[in-house]
Amino acid sequence: MIVMKFGGSSLATSDALTRVAGLIADRAARAPVVVVSAMGRTTDGLVAAVDLAAHGGLADARRRVAAIRDDLLAAAAPVLADVAGLERLVDAHCDELDRTLAEIAAADGWSRPRLTDAALSHGERISSLVMARLLGQRGLDAVHVDACDVLVTDNRFTEDPAFGPTNARIDRLVRPHAAAGRVAVMGGFIARTVDGHRSTLGRGGSDFSASIIGAGIGADEIQIWTDVDGVMTADPSVVPDARPLPRISFAEASELAYFGGRVLHPRTVLPAVERDIPVRVLNSRKPEVEGTLIVAACPPSGLVVKSIVYKEGITVVDVRSTRMLMAHGFLAAIFEVFDRLETAVDVVSTSEVAVSLTIDRTDRLADLVGELRRIAEVEHTGGQAIVCLVGEAIRDTPGVAATAFTALRAINVRMVSQGSARTNFSLVIDERDVPDAVRALHAAFFETPVEPAGA
Repeated sequence: MIVMKFGGSSLATSDALTRVAGLIADRAARAPVVVVSAMGRTTDGLVAAVDLAAHGGLADARRRVAAIRDDLLAAAAPVLADVAGLERLVDAHCDELDRTLAEIAAADGWSRPRLTDAALSHGERISSLVMARLLGQRGLDAVHVDACDVLVTDNRFTEDPAFGPTNARIDRLVRPHAAAGRVAVMGGFIARTVDGHRSTLGRGGSDFSASIIGAGIGADEIQIWTDVDGVMTADPSVVPDARPLPRISFAEASELAYFGGRVLHPRTVLPAVERDIPVRVLNSRKPEVEGTLIVAACPPSGLVVKSIVYKEGITVVDVRSTRMLMAHGFLAAIFEVFDRLETAVDVVSTSEVAVSLTIDRTDRLADLVGELRRIAEVEHTGGQAIVCLVGEAIRDTPGVAATAFTALRAINVRMVSQGSARTNFSLVIDERDVPDAVRALHAAFFETPVEPAGA
């Protein structure tokens, strides 16, 4: 059994849908469970419609939904024989979506997360039904499984799944199809709360869905089909000569995803790690390319740095208090504020009287600053970015920092951090410098590579 997950760009056109159906048919003997994202940029359109409805633009939101409907029909109608049935399917979802948008327009703040997740669920619900029909039309024994009946989340919306109930439902609703050799088709990203409301796993959550399903059925492999040749040495839109990596470890993949790697969702590998299930990243447009295999442990590759990734939209929060000189509890007091306001911290740098931290969400920034100013002086700077070098050999190789700083000699580095696992080396810079920094680092580590210790 395998899991095949396809992203929105792999489903954006009629040609793309046909290509994906062929990839699934070629692997039908492996009893694939297929997990699909919303087609094309459907989710972006739904997010825009929700935002318009929430801010007094219900008429504009409805026009956005009409455009989404037209795009979906334009992509799917040429490949489905029952076009009238397709139109009824899409129209039913658009009618339900229209009612949800009207509720959002009239809602108070506390109910909007529930309504937003309900609205965003339609993309994957439609795409999974379309793919199941297309596979059946091609003669495959395909069955649609509503992911909202399988994945269970808590009641906070856009949050983690409840693995106990989820795994029980996977056993009951998904595993029998795979065991019987049927192709089960599900939407990624979507779920239902423990009390029955539609919910999601957050943007990019289809990868996470695939990993949860793969772990639940004990898959031989989880395949993430994208529009790139695998996990790359850098973002190819920034570094044109970036190249795919044949193999990386779970630890490296986790760091790459967390610090901005565009291929995998940050939480994707966690269920796979727990069950030691290989994850393979493949290109749906070039299925002959081997892609990247992510496994528990990799043999030495000769590369100290495997990949360079970056995360933009970072804010640096500087907390300083001379009163806390040599006083215990300063860090505890600071992090208690971040914990209470549910704001994650990426990079931390400390001195005796000051702490600098980076955050990538600023929705609670004013509250954070207000709370922190009760115990210290606080400044914050937006428009920053984290550039991260990732590779398990970093921990045992001298000269990595020297090579990085030499490459970035013309760029101001505001913070430096090495992760506790010592598989990453992170630098905080102005986000305007990201393209130059990534290109310079890639040239330093991949054109004239640092040799690993003992090589």
